[in-house]
Amino acid sequence: MALCATKLAYYDDMWKLQCRAALLSSVEGDDGRRALILDSTIFHPQGGGQPSDTGFITDAGSNFKFVVEDVRLKDGLVFHYGSFENSTGDCSPELEEGREVCLHVDEPRRNLNSRLHSAGHLLDICMQNVGLGHLEPGKGYHFPDGPFVEYKGAIPQSEQQDKQKELEIEANLLISKGGKVSAAVLSYEEACKLCGGCLPDYISKSSSPRIVNLGENPGCPCGGTHVADISDIRSLKVTQIRIKKGMTKVYYSIGP
Repeated sequence: MALCATKLAYYDDMWKLQCRAALLSSVEGDDGRRALILDSTIFHPQGGGQPSDTGFITDAGSNFKFVVEDVRLKDGLVFHYGSFENSTGDCSPELEEGREVCLHVDEPRRNLNSRLHSAGHLLDICMQNVGLGHLEPGKGYHFPDGPFVEYKGAIPQSEQQDKQKELEIEANLLISKGGKVSAAVLSYEEACKLCGGCLPDYISKSSSPRIVNLGENPGCPCGGTHVADISDIRSLKVTQIRIKKGMTKVYYSIGP
């Protein structure tokens, strides 16, 4: 029997680190990894330039502990990959469908990933504010080992050093001012209004995109997790601007 799509509970509350859910299935993937599938999850799966959450899952009676090492979304289902603590070989708990389980997201990792992801979107806003809004946003990479945002179009070499400084100053000014961060799933028309009048071509007009707003700035479509307030990013450093084949990559880091 086909399983119902996993409810992405972090869409509604990006800061919730513990919750309960119902177990739908325990499966073994093609690579031999064990995965738990639940009816809903607060674990963010890897995607959108953001690494997955980690943490652990227990049942309501704490009869087992499943350590979550990786989370992936496929065909509407979220797979929580990991292993049962203190289990060996084929010795794993009997897991019946519908069993209530408790989810625990690793807080330091979630906070770091959210700060990195939010910093990437903040740079999109700064690009507009320093006069580089003509560059079309591309993909972003918000992993700790070298985050960047990418844009279609190039900054002239003679301007790169000045723009790098301007972006960093603008970003830290916005961080110091702060501003509430929110997210909501909206109709296409409502989403367009919040995002400055248009959405990227890859978003279907029949869809209901999730829009993230950083303060009073225009929103952007995003499925990731973010800080509760812009000030939670703490600080941002633009480490490099690299131009290659008509594309601009702005590399950045965040403070401790």
